[in-house]
Amino acid sequence: GLHPPKPRMSTTHWINTPEALNQAIACWQGRDWLTVDTEFLRIDTYRPKLCLVQVGDGADAWVIDCIAIADLTPLFARLNDAATTKVFHAASQDLEIFAQLTGQCPAPIFDTQLAAALLGKGDQLGYAGLIDKELGIVIDKSLSRTDWSRRPLTAPEIAYAAADVTHLATIYPTLLAGLRAAGREAWLQEDAHRAADPATYETRPTDAWQRLKGLARLDIPAQRAAAHLAAWRETEAIAKNRPRGWIVDDELVYRLAERRPSSKAQLGELGLPPKTFERHADALLAAIAASAGDPQTALARDERLSPAQKATLAKLREVVQATATALGVPPGLLAPRADLDALLYDGAAAKARALTGWRHAVIGQALLAAL
Repeated sequence: GLHPPKPRMSTTHWINTPEALNQAIACWQGRDWLTVDTEFLRIDTYRPKLCLVQVGDGADAWVIDCIAIADLTPLFARLNDAATTKVFHAASQDLEIFAQLTGQCPAPIFDTQLAAALLGKGDQLGYAGLIDKELGIVIDKSLSRTDWSRRPLTAPEIAYAAADVTHLATIYPTLLAGLRAAGREAWLQEDAHRAADPATYETRPTDAWQRLKGLARLDIPAQRAAAHLAAWRETEAIAKNRPRGWIVDDELVYRLAERRPSSKAQLGELGLPPKTFERHADALLAAIAASAGDPQTALARDERLSPAQKATLAKLREVVQATATALGVPPGLLAPRADLDALLYDGAAAKARALTGWRHAVIGQALLAAL
């Protein structure tokens, strides 16, 4: 009889010239799917610095040096090809990088972390945890803190980066088959489609206040001043490509919002770092002054609940827990806490993912009935 071909040992290719990149891209033509991962740094910049893109095809792995190759347009064009599914693990950080660099996300995508959750294998399962669970392979995490911008990278570092896409290629077909058997492939596709929408990763300075924790404890004029300060800070961070906390930290935003100084003399009494005062005094005062013209409605709700609201929230949680148990999926995948809060305050008009798409039938109607 015929002997089945022996599986080819996967080969890792280090790609650091445009010519080698074009050869790699030629190898991927006609592939139904590719596995993808990125390595980046985000220490002293607002935008992440892309260091590597790893691509696998189930046999080989290509580790692409994004520092050595100035023009990555051909790579992005290939990853944006709608005929090829891109397989990621916990895709959002990778997708955010593609969206910021190109205005586009590679699509369609398949997220193995999401697939694992939909199959009841674990909530927010890390890559190493999933590979251990599925393949019994223990990934050595000692290289996970590597400075991926340093050159040259060592052979073990390149091999570590490549392993991120080779093991992914092994588990992808199994997870896909599992989803199809469970009738949940469409669930994953819907969530993956939303994740690959570049609008998900747009940073609008006017929404920057939503990152401020505990805004509800401020009075309305202070909330409005904080929102203007956060918007100014975001714009400044983007323009300078520096982390927002390096411009002005959250604590100072709160202090300024509560006190709302209207002159440099008053501002000077609030203990700003001298460089911050020197660089930004006028802009900070202008942002605070602009907030005075805002409508006097609260931006953040007081999170303290009445006894009746607490009882309703408990009922909503019970619905989520019971449905999650019946489906064998993590409760947060069906309806995170923010969804329950939105339902509590806004009912059927709530901006809650639990009321949309596949979740609407699976849990949304039951949640509305429990209100």
